[in-house]
Amino acid sequence: MKYFKISFTLLSAFMLISGCKPIEAEKKEVKKAPKNVILLIGDGMGVSQVSSSFYFGNENPSFERFKQIGFIKTSSQSDLITDSAAGATAFSAGIKTYNGAIGVDQDTLSVPLITDKASESQLATGVISTSSITHATPASFFSHVKSRNMQEEIAAQLPESTIDFFAGAGNNFFFKRKDSVDLGVVFSKNDFIVDTISLKKPQNFDLNKKYGYLLAPIQMPRMSEGRGDFLSDATRLGVEYLSKNEHGFFLMVEGSQIDWGGHENDSDYIVEEVKDFSKAIGEALDFAEKDGNTLVVVTADHETGGYTLASENGNYNKIKGSFSTGGHSATLIPVFAYGPGSENFQGIYENNLIYNKIIQLTNWGSKKTDDL
Repeated sequence: MKYFKISFTLLSAFMLISGCKPIEAEKKEVKKAPKNVILLIGDGMGVSQVSSSFYFGNENPSFERFKQIGFIKTSSQSDLITDSAAGATAFSAGIKTYNGAIGVDQDTLSVPLITDKASESQLATGVISTSSITHATPASFFSHVKSRNMQEEIAAQLPESTIDFFAGAGNNFFFKRKDSVDLGVVFSKNDFIVDTISLKKPQNFDLNKKYGYLLAPIQMPRMSEGRGDFLSDATRLGVEYLSKNEHGFFLMVEGSQIDWGGHENDSDYIVEEVKDFSKAIGEALDFAEKDGNTLVVVTADHETGGYTLASENGNYNKIKGSFSTGGHSATLIPVFAYGPGSENFQGIYENNLIYNKIIQLTNWGSKKTDDL
């Protein structure tokens, strides 16, 4: 026994001197793929919009909870400055397309969406927005049309889509249509329970049903008009329902009206909408931290307004928002990531690579989850 100990000690010393590594050290760490992905899009949110949450309000913004940060380039296939349709389609389909396109390529051909890929792998999917659910960003995650203005056509595709949960506005496009078609019948046929009154949680979620909330005719009120905690509450409700799927889920959450504040050159509007979006991010991160197997990605389709946090009348202790345009700008957009695979979102890259990075991490669509 004593001879064995001496021999083992000498062998170990030789390995250290010669540069050999023990067998155990040769094993590579196996990185876990995320089971769930929550993508949060602050429409029109650039660096200054994010920065506003650090200067206005009493709560610590959720952005500071991230360690992995990158930037995306946002030009579309047709223009140096993208619109929300092409920007969102880059996220939802992994392609560069023309401004105004929803889920189609430059030849107006339909392309597979990330929600379709997730559904093919038996995951649950959802979209949440403070705009109409038929607006450019949410629409890009369930529909295919050549123009973002075709909102009744977009609405008609939602009941037939792979989406399992949605919350937002726009019930006029579903129930007060120019063609008089009642999409309520189509929703029922496809196992949807749609609430047009309130964001009320069912007593018990029926996993054989899908759930939708359409809570305003065209758009949700702005925060200053009393929207309250709709976005964070909807995020929490959506996660609670979708996470009941044993295979996992994909959820897109949009803070739509940050963009509208930029178009109106209204700094107060932006500040309140960013703070509200930060609460929704907090809900996603709280779930991800507890779950341990959820990737959270926060970004934007583009910046709106050329927004700047400037000194007021030369007073460096007083900040006001100023603007260079009433439209979109070409500035790089930040990306924040948390959870398994979050390190892949560092660096500077094209916006459509958000899709590619998620698909590469999850392998959605290539195999059924049961076969993995």
